[in-house]
Amino acid sequence: MTDVLPLIAFATAASDLKSSSSEALGSLPEWNLTDLYPSMDSPQFAADMERALADCKAYAATYQGKLAQILAGPDASSALAEAISRYEKIEDLLGRLMSYAGLVYSGDTTDPVRAKFYGDAQERITDASSALMFFTLELNRLDDAALTAASKKALLDHYAPWIEDVRREKPYQLDDKIEQLFLEKSVSGRSAWNRLFDETIASLRFQVDDQELALEPTLNLMQDAHEDVRRAGAEAIATTLKANLRTFALITNTLAKDKEISDRWRGFSDVADSRHLSNRVEREVVDAMVAAVHEAYPRLSHRYYKLKAKWFGKTELNHWDRNAPLPNVPTKTYSWTEARDTVLSAYDGFSPKMANIARRFFDEKWIDAPVRPGKAPGAFAHPTVPSAHPYVLVNYQGKPRDVMTLAHELGHGVHQVLAAPNGALMAPTPLTLAETASVFGEMLTFRALLASAGPDQRRAMLASKVEDMINTVVRQIAFYTFERKLHTARRQGELTAEQINDLWMSVQAESLGPAIRLGPGYETFWAYIPHFVHSPFYVYAYSFGDCLVNSLYGVFQKSQQGFAERYLAMLSAGGTKHHSELLAPFGLDARDPAFWQIGLGMIEAMIVELEGMDAPAA
Repeated sequence: MTDVLPLIAFATAASDLKSSSSEALGSLPEWNLTDLYPSMDSPQFAADMERALADCKAYAATYQGKLAQILAGPDASSALAEAISRYEKIEDLLGRLMSYAGLVYSGDTTDPVRAKFYGDAQERITDASSALMFFTLELNRLDDAALTAASKKALLDHYAPWIEDVRREKPYQLDDKIEQLFLEKSVSGRSAWNRLFDETIASLRFQVDDQELALEPTLNLMQDAHEDVRRAGAEAIATTLKANLRTFALITNTLAKDKEISDRWRGFSDVADSRHLSNRVEREVVDAMVAAVHEAYPRLSHRYYKLKAKWFGKTELNHWDRNAPLPNVPTKTYSWTEARDTVLSAYDGFSPKMANIARRFFDEKWIDAPVRPGKAPGAFAHPTVPSAHPYVLVNYQGKPRDVMTLAHELGHGVHQVLAAPNGALMAPTPLTLAETASVFGEMLTFRALLASAGPDQRRAMLASKVEDMINTVVRQIAFYTFERKLHTARRQGELTAEQINDLWMSVQAESLGPAIRLGPGYETFWAYIPHFVHSPFYVYAYSFGDCLVNSLYGVFQKSQQGFAERYLAMLSAGGTKHHSELLAPFGLDARDPAFWQIGLGMIEAMIVELEGMDAPAA
């Protein structure tokens, strides 16, 4: 989860400089990618790439233009099932190749050799997959009644959920040649701009006193115990982003226009409708969630930051103090071994099966943990393909939030392992549900840590958790609101950097409230957030997932009997069921406006508990 940023120790006091040293953290693992391929120049990778190209062409030669004939045949169900099965195997192979290239590249996005390898792989995979594009387009031109009837019969019934998902795209698909053009042009279009953003962000350096830092450690300075360090980090970020703002504004304008063109051709009426479709969630459900969070701003973020300012002896906090640790509460540094044991113990207390899956990530080197120059920022869990296994990337620095991030990404990993048996077509989960296991794993770990904390640590942990939840719910909905404003305004013409800054400041002021002073420089902070570039409107999935998990956890607290089994069954479903089907066994319904109040109420309850504690001395 990108919003919970990895941390790195930094302070002006010499005694603080070693607080997160390699000695304190212990040996940090680097992932072993040989389960995918031995190396970039391995014969296995080259052979699989050639096989993928050949398989795609052979598949097109066998099936293109013939699906209607197959559906009309005497054995339509088994013949179509065989066609989809072959398609799925090719998709798995293409996914394996691209996953390996992407993971290698994320290890050092500034390395020109890796960048070329990734770019070349992306081009060849795009060329190969263009030969497969006909299949889903042709499938959507088949007679509805005949395909529905065939999907209910043996063999093809396995793929019925995938067919149903493909059919949802039918109203928005274009002529085959146009679809092929969109796909092939993506290499020199959206994908190229994404890569420019990644490489620009990775190469930026931020001057803090006599140090030049990358983005991750600089962002971390705003969580330092010393206010002068927090301010120095914020000012360094503002200075460097401002110097590069023309580039980021150009990237943003270009990608927003690219999306507008695609949406217009496909017939999407709202700027976020394509995301809702891919998330398999109704627009009214998202609108209800957004309205509920907007309405909750005063009793969540506004209320909490007013309390935090009081703790610091102020009426308002500067923006660089928003994530500052509580005064006079020492922050524990967790070694990698402690982090591993903490997360696995929390998982095991809920479900030994869940813990056993997570343990494999440590034992089999599926995790890359150290901070390295050029390494992708933030954290992620990459599912790769069902024929392999997921990989997790974190930038581990030993702080409590790093432990939470590890728990979060391992939740994704467990989810991906459990969903893998559904196959390459149905293992992927819509984004609105993809955050379920990650946030739940984070909550389990938080509760485990909280149970053993003393009064001061409990306050600090509750405050940290509230801040994380505000970052996940309030902040991400503010991000979504910013994106809506930006994409709507872009339809009227290109936006200047200053106009984008103004849109950003308007939503930030509204969401954070009067106790946070947004000083000069903060107007540029939109520029480093990768979700705006890579996945427009992705961000509301975090809020959806957090509120969903809070509701699930409330059910768990009331009745634990049989909950773990139902929960793991939900994760194992992957992308085979709609959110309404998955939540029904827990008595939850995201279409009910009251559903969102359950999750928001849990955040508010933590704030109320904090208000009842003695204030720490500033």
